[in-house]
Amino acid sequence: MAERTLLVLFGSQTGTAQDTAERIGREAKRRHFQCRVEALDSYDVANLINELLVVFVCATTGQGDPPDNMKMFWRFLFRKNLPPSSLCQMDYAVLGLGDSSYPKFNFVAKKLHKRVLQLGGSPLLPVALGDDQHDLGPDAVVDPWLLDLWDKILTLYPLPPGLEIISPDVRLPPKYTLHYLAEDSSCFDDGLLQPTAPRAVPSELHPFAARMVANQRVTAESHFQDVRLIEFDVTGSGITFSAGDVVMIQPQNSPEDVQQFCQLLHLDPDRHFVLKPSEPSTALPDLLPQPCTIRHLVTHYLDISCVPRRSFFELLSYFSTNELEREKLQEFSSAQGQEELYSYCNRPRRTTLEALWDFPHTTCAIPPEYLLDLIPRIRPRAFSIASSMLAHPNRIQILMAVVQYKTRLSKPRRGLCSTWLASLNPQHGDVRVPLWVKKGGMKFPVDPDTPVIMIGPGTGVAPFRAAIQERVAQGRRGNCLFFGCRQKSKDFYCQLEWEELVTKGFLTLFTAFSRDQEEKVYVQHRIRENRKLVWQLLSSRNAHVYLAGNAKQMPAAVAEALQSVLQSEGGLSTSEAEEYFTALERSQRFQSETWS
Repeated sequence: MAERTLLVLFGSQTGTAQDTAERIGREAKRRHFQCRVEALDSYDVANLINELLVVFVCATTGQGDPPDNMKMFWRFLFRKNLPPSSLCQMDYAVLGLGDSSYPKFNFVAKKLHKRVLQLGGSPLLPVALGDDQHDLGPDAVVDPWLLDLWDKILTLYPLPPGLEIISPDVRLPPKYTLHYLAEDSSCFDDGLLQPTAPRAVPSELHPFAARMVANQRVTAESHFQDVRLIEFDVTGSGITFSAGDVVMIQPQNSPEDVQQFCQLLHLDPDRHFVLKPSEPSTALPDLLPQPCTIRHLVTHYLDISCVPRRSFFELLSYFSTNELEREKLQEFSSAQGQEELYSYCNRPRRTTLEALWDFPHTTCAIPPEYLLDLIPRIRPRAFSIASSMLAHPNRIQILMAVVQYKTRLSKPRRGLCSTWLASLNPQHGDVRVPLWVKKGGMKFPVDPDTPVIMIGPGTGVAPFRAAIQERVAQGRRGNCLFFGCRQKSKDFYCQLEWEELVTKGFLTLFTAFSRDQEEKVYVQHRIRENRKLVWQLLSSRNAHVYLAGNAKQMPAAVAEALQSVLQSEGGLSTSEAEEYFTALERSQRFQSETWS
C-alpha cells in the first residue's frame, strides 16, 4: 500500500495562508496521514522531486508578488534549466488567497499551478481562488474546495483497514508539550532585548536590538492623527540599506495586556518552562528561548491583540465546560456561522484578548500547552525607511502614523506596533527595539541624470525622503515631489527640509492640502495642473515615476491623472495612453508601493 504522507507548503504574508495550511494539516491528521506543514522557504526544495502528494497554499501580495517566505522557492521553481518531467510523480493542489480589488488577483497561485503542471505534476483539482472581498472571506471558496480535495485524496489513498476518520468531536493533541521547571531553576535571561554582539547581518531569527534615539511627533497637537519621526541607532549592527528598503520591527504586547491575559488564564508570569515537540518531525519555535518564562512567551510571542480567526474558536470549543459558550464557539467555527463570526470579530476588529474575556468559563480551562496552537505568533511589521545612510550614517528613521480608530466597541482600536513604539521614550533611559532590514520593492535609477517624479501623499512620502536625501548627497538635481496632506499647518511632514532643498535648487515641490480650501485638492489634481512638466520629464528626459501611500482610491486616481497627461500633452488616444503606462510599469519606470 502506498505510503500515506502529505506535504503542505505555504507562502504567507499576514498569516492567513499559514492558518489555512495548518487547518489542512489538522484535517490530514484526522484522516491518518503523516503530514508536514512548512513555509516554502524553510523547505529544502531539492526534495520536491521525491514528493508524491503536495498541497500548496499561497497568498499574493502587492502587485502580484509572492510573499516573503516563498521568494527563494519562487526563483528556484522558475529556473529555465529544470527538466519538464521533474515533478512527474507528484499529485498536487494549489489553494490561492488573494483580494479581487487588486488587478493581479491570486496571480501567484495561478502561476504556481501552471508551473507545477509544466514540470509534470498531476493536478488533483483546479486552482482554488480565495477572495478577501467575499462577504464570508476566503472560506467561501476554501470550504467546498477542501471537501472535494479530501474526496480526491482518499480515492488515491484510502484509509488503512480498521481505521475511521477521527471525528471532529475529538480534540487533537497539541503541537508541543509544556514542562514547568522547578521554582528554583537557574535564572532566565531575557536575551531578546539585551544588545548582543551580532553574529551576522541581523535577520528575523537574529534581530538587532537597536537603540531608539528620537521619537518626535510631527503633526500639530490639535491634529486628529499622531504621526512620529522615529530614529534608531544601528552602529555596530552591520546593517546597510539604500533608498526604497524596508526596516522590519518586532513589536511586543503591552504589560497591561500581558497581565490581563495571565490573570484570565490563571498563569504565573514568572514560571519557567521548556517545550518539547509532540512529534519528532516538528521543529521548536525559532524565536522562543529555552527555557522561557510565561511572561516572555506572552510579551514577545503570542499575538493576543490580533483579530482571532475561525481556527481559534474551533480549538477553543474543545476546552469549553460551559454549554452556552461551547455552542457559540462551535457556531463561530462552522461554515454556516461565518457571517456571525465576521460581525463579532472582523467588523469591530475585536482582539483575541477581548474574545477570551467573552468566554470566561472556557478561557480559564485552556491547557497551557495548547497556547501555541491557539494563538499565532506576533508578526514583524514593515516600515519604509525614511532616511539615507549618506545623510545619516548608522541611523534608521521611520515616519509612522500611530494607528487608532473607533469601531462599535467602546475601547478605541490601536495598532500593536505603532502604539508600542509611540509609548517608548528614549529620554527615560536605554530603549531597545529588535529590528532588521530587508530589500524593498522600489529601485531608484542608477544613472545620475535620470530625473525622478515621486508621488507620496501622507506617510507615503517616507521612502521618497530617503531617496531625496540619497540623491542630494550624490549631487543629483532632477527630484520632483508631489506631496499631499490635509492641512499645511497640521500635517505637512518635513516642511522645513523640503523648503530648504527647493531654495538650494535640489527639489521641485508640488503640494496638495486637501482641507485648506472649499474644494478638496489631492495629488492627482496637481499632476494634471503640471502636465507640461510631467510630460516633458517622461518623454524627453526618460524620468522614472514612483508612487507610495494608501491603497484605497489614491493609486487608481493617480494612474488616471498620469494617463490623462499622456493624452493631453502627448496626443495619445485612450488605448495608446494605457499601453504607454503599461510599458512604463513593465520597464520599471513606474513603480508603486501601496498598503491597505
